[in-house]
Amino acid sequence: MPKVYEFLANGFEEIEGLAPVDILRRGGVDVKTVSITGDLFVETSHGVTVKADIKFEDVADFNDADLLLLPGGMPGSTNLNAHEGVKTALKKQFEAGKRVGAICAAPMVLASCGILDGKKATCSPGFERYFNASTTYTGELVQVDGNVTTGEGPAASLPYSYTLLSYFIGEDATKDLEKKMQFAHLMGR
Repeated sequence: MPKVYEFLANGFEEIEGLAPVDILRRGGVDVKTVSITGDLFVETSHGVTVKADIKFEDVADFNDADLLLLPGGMPGSTNLNAHEGVKTALKKQFEAGKRVGAICAAPMVLASCGILDGKKATCSPGFERYFNASTTYTGELVQVDGNVTTGEGPAASLPYSYTLLSYFIGEDATKDLEKKMQFAHLMGR
């Protein structure tokens, strides 16, 4: 079974953090939410308290990850960017040729790690200012470039999540789930 870890910091955007967990789990992917706060409880950008599955310091390493995820939101993305352990895990994941994903403001963390160098990426408009000169900002809802997937913002949470799921269960099974969750209907498919 594929393994995904999603890092949660105080101030993360609810839909960007929870939609991927919901959709990936519905698709049969083992997803663990990882608090970087030192506590299992993490407060979102709109004051909702969420209980993570595990604390960052309770994981020896993230080498078994098929995908590492970062939800956006502020100040959540800034808090993720300030966490050296998260950045080290992301760099190791990327350098091993394994998948990383970030949405909204969180691609700034990937940029600060050098992961977006020479890549196409998207983010919440305005946060492309954190990209290095070699990164091409596309402004797409979802942008995939090699093993890096980025999403624009809250409205992109569902297409971003289905894109992530398709890596593990394929396009056909993902489209089936899109139909079951009425996403296909929403998109006029």
